[in-house]
Amino acid sequence: MKPEIHPNYRAVVFQDLSSDFAFLTRSTIAAKDTIKWEDGQEYPLIKVDISSHSHPFYTGKQKNIDAGGRVDKFRRRYGAAGQK
Repeated sequence: MKPEIHPNYRAVVFQDLSSDFAFLTRSTIAAKDTIKWEDGQEYPLIKVDISSHSHPFYTGKQKNIDAGGRVDKFRRRYGAAGQK
C-alpha cells in the first residue's frame, strides 16, 4: 500500500440523538466531538438522527401503506381521461 493516501480507520462512537443509544464501531469519518466510553477510553463522537435502534423498520413500528388504495385512487382520478 502507498503511504499517506488512505483515510484514518479508527474506533468511533455513533450516538443516536432520538433514542439516546450509542454504539462503538470503526469508521473513517471525521469527528469534532469526543466522548468517554464505557471502557474509560475517549473516542471521536458522531451524532446521528436515526440508527437501527430508532428507525421504524427495525423497531417494528413501520406503517404499511395501502398500495391498492392508492392505485384505485389514481385510476379514478386519471383513468377516465386516458381511455378516450
